[in-house]
Amino acid sequence: MQRISTRNLSALPSIDRVKSLLQSLAVLDAILSPQWERRFYSFNAHWSECEQLGSMRNGTGDDFFALFNPAGCLLKGFAHESAMTPYRTQPPKVWPGMFEGVPNEFAPALSEPAFSMSDVTFCIWSRYGDDAWSHGPIDFPGGEDPDGSCDLLSILDGRPESYARFAATYYESSMPLESVRYVYRHQPLTEAILSTLNANVTLDLLADDLAEIGYATKNG
Repeated sequence: MQRISTRNLSALPSIDRVKSLLQSLAVLDAILSPQWERRFYSFNAHWSECEQLGSMRNGTGDDFFALFNPAGCLLKGFAHESAMTPYRTQPPKVWPGMFEGVPNEFAPALSEPAFSMSDVTFCIWSRYGDDAWSHGPIDFPGGEDPDGSCDLLSILDGRPESYARFAATYYESSMPLESVRYVYRHQPLTEAILSTLNANVTLDLLADDLAEIGYATKNG
């Protein structure tokens, strides 16, 4: 399987599939970590009246933000130790071409303080109706993963096994793969499924998180 990166955007799923994946990741993290501060992945289905936001923060300075609006998705990432970090120079400087070509539909996000757009090593986008994901006219430096996108976006491969491996390392949790698949399929969360993932959480305890993420539940 080809790995997702800015130099292989054909491996990145569709806009709606990326959104669905980020919601699933946020749900699984909420189940494993009642403390929001420890979570890698989050999703806000009510970021604004017409926008939704998925994000990743690894606690060591790397992150990505995926903004979804009626036009499509803009995804910005920052790998602080990558070759394309703005901090390779003093004063810091965003890599040339990073935001060139960003469609007007996403232009307001470029000045959104919450996204820290000056801390960026890759920026990609796709609109509904576009044939593919895009990025600016970047002259990439050498190296296997110069902007960190291959590392940070690898979780978006759509494979439940990828999250299970992540959880085993970060949360030291062994998760039944079929239960992870259940959440990846966006099937309504039940007490029975929750018990297989974390016996210490209930639908009531997760209610606020699930409402924010926009993920369905049912009794059972």
